[in-house]
Amino acid sequence: MRIHRPGFTHRLKKRLIGITAAALLLPALTAVSGTTTANAAPWGGYEEAWVNSSMGPIKVQIQWAARGGNAALYLLDGMRARDDRNAWSFETNALEQFAVDNVTLVMPVGGQSSFYTDWYAPSNFNGQKVTYKWETFLTQELPAYLETRGVSRTNNAVTGLSMGGSAALTLAAYHRDQFKFAGSYSGYLNLSAPGMREMIRIAMLDSGGYNSDAMWGPPWDSRWMRNDPFVFAPMLKGLSMYISSGNGLPGEYDAPGALLGSLGSSDLRGSLGSSGSVTSFNTSNAMGLESLALMNTRAFEARLNSLGIPATYDFTSDGTHAWGYWSAELWKSRPQILDALNAW
Repeated sequence: MRIHRPGFTHRLKKRLIGITAAALLLPALTAVSGTTTANAAPWGGYEEAWVNSSMGPIKVQIQWAARGGNAALYLLDGMRARDDRNAWSFETNALEQFAVDNVTLVMPVGGQSSFYTDWYAPSNFNGQKVTYKWETFLTQELPAYLETRGVSRTNNAVTGLSMGGSAALTLAAYHRDQFKFAGSYSGYLNLSAPGMREMIRIAMLDSGGYNSDAMWGPPWDSRWMRNDPFVFAPMLKGLSMYISSGNGLPGEYDAPGALLGSLGSSDLRGSLGSSGSVTSFNTSNAMGLESLALMNTRAFEARLNSLGIPATYDFTSDGTHAWGYWSAELWKSRPQILDALNAW
């Protein structure tokens, strides 16, 4: 015998409606930076998040670990970092390289000419509105967000090219509790070398009109020493490191008309079909920049050797300051990164 209970049916309908509404609302809530309380990372997939910082919301491109692991690899951009995308996501096949690995790729967007460091003040040459605080973001604010998504604060690697290579070593040296691996591809690792601070000043003016005095003060300020890998090298003892550079000679990624970048540029100058003069200029520029990176990197190698600190080095027989070479170096360093993070 069936008993009709109008009150029960009404309550059941209301409960079902409430459950459905909650299910529809949940994705919208978790898309907001810092609001999710999940403690397990998603299993694979790609996401773009906006993470709160003292500089305002920062866009971060994320490829989640294939099997929900807690390890992360931070990929830092070059001097001409763009505001819409991290160049690792489109100038290289980094996402495909780590697609089946149990490590999350973290690609912060922005930071042109920043050296991913905390600045003294906004640049007064180009009307910058906020003070760069990238070290704070990458070591405090971003890890705090990622922790809510299941990424460990202590099982991380960081690597970068050019400006990002220097920054990767700096971040790892001063935040050893966060990073187990650091990689530098064509980085500037001897900032105290004669003329280097002047060259950085010129490069920053060329890449967005930034004033290097707003970053680390005048050339005699102690912050220049604090951020020089050659100087803080003793702090790197025990850290897994991969250090590479080309020699400035054109190679397989310098074919006429290729997409060449200077200072880690993601500008599409010298694209296919462009005039030979544009391509030649970019190639010549990339040759000079890589030669400078080689001198810096060789000096850094000698410094580590004098301290008895081991690292993996790759000095190629050719190669300019261009994305094709950095993509290849990321692939070469991948096994060491996965070993350091236990993220196979």
